[in-house]
Amino acid sequence: MKSSQRILITGGAGFIGSNLTHKLLSQGHQVTVFDNLSRSGCNQNLDWLRQTHGDDAFKLVHANLTDFDSLKKATEGADRIYHLAGQVAVTTSVINPREDFEANALGTFNALEAARQVGNDPVFLYTSTNKVYGGMEEMEIVEGENRYRYGTLPHGIPETQSIDFHSPYGCSKGAGDQYTRDYARIYGLRTVVVRQSCIYGYRQFGIEDQGWIAWFIIAALKKRSIKIYGNGKQVRDILFIDDLLDAYEAIIENIDITKGNIYNIGGGADKTISIWTEFGPLLEELFEEPIPVSMEEWRPGDQPVYISDIRKAKEEFGWEPQISAKEGITRLFHWIKSNQALFEHL
Repeated sequence: MKSSQRILITGGAGFIGSNLTHKLLSQGHQVTVFDNLSRSGCNQNLDWLRQTHGDDAFKLVHANLTDFDSLKKATEGADRIYHLAGQVAVTTSVINPREDFEANALGTFNALEAARQVGNDPVFLYTSTNKVYGGMEEMEIVEGENRYRYGTLPHGIPETQSIDFHSPYGCSKGAGDQYTRDYARIYGLRTVVVRQSCIYGYRQFGIEDQGWIAWFIIAALKKRSIKIYGNGKQVRDILFIDDLLDAYEAIIENIDITKGNIYNIGGGADKTISIWTEFGPLLEELFEEPIPVSMEEWRPGDQPVYISDIRKAKEEFGWEPQISAKEGITRLFHWIKSNQALFEHL
């Protein structure tokens, strides 16, 4: 691998993107950030990157994924493309399905076409989602005192699970997921699909509909109302940002193995937490006071449990997460508490 590479990051001003940009700049790479800056916190993240690395440390292309000409120009000469940009919330996709389609399905198609047409054989990593597996209503779910669990899948949902796009968001991300895989088969592009679970960490400007771990911490600090939909026993596998970036790096370093493949990247069976019956007490321990919440009706399609089986990643390129749920949440809590000024607009 070249010591310094030209890298394009779509969505590079967002939560994951800004952390990735920071890591790659620190490694001496030339980074282009392609972002429409519509997400909350993007400008604060860009300010941080400039303060940390210098005003001219990276190139910013302020444009939409639907602008193919701008995207193709930004792709020229890229050795790697991390396609992170897109619409991220199920609720938003239901309200505005056309915008969701254009950002995720058309946007990913445009990014792939740009990568194909520039002819530089770039590595192309696409961040998909566990939502491509749908509601998985056929799964046996067991309810315990504080959490739900799978009855027959101790390691979680594997990549071989049938995909069943549910919601406009699931459809648009799933379309990008399958296009990315097929561009490896049909055109020989070195593409990798990463189906991510709940990612959390520094520089996450969470809101109620997306980024729930950060949102609960932010809301509690700001004395905002916290709503728990369902009974709070819903379980998710969660992955801290540092572990996610290590996964990206391992995928790139092993591209001869990973190209053309799909991987679940999440906390896995060992890094799980229930949304409130377990997360709530931990948050109250960190705040050293009770945190009031209101219990609301279940939201349609909300899975009682989702855990990714991440064994394929370990077997094929040696990655597994290192940061426990408690450690990661504690890190994020202290970072948000130390940077409250960043969240005044929320």
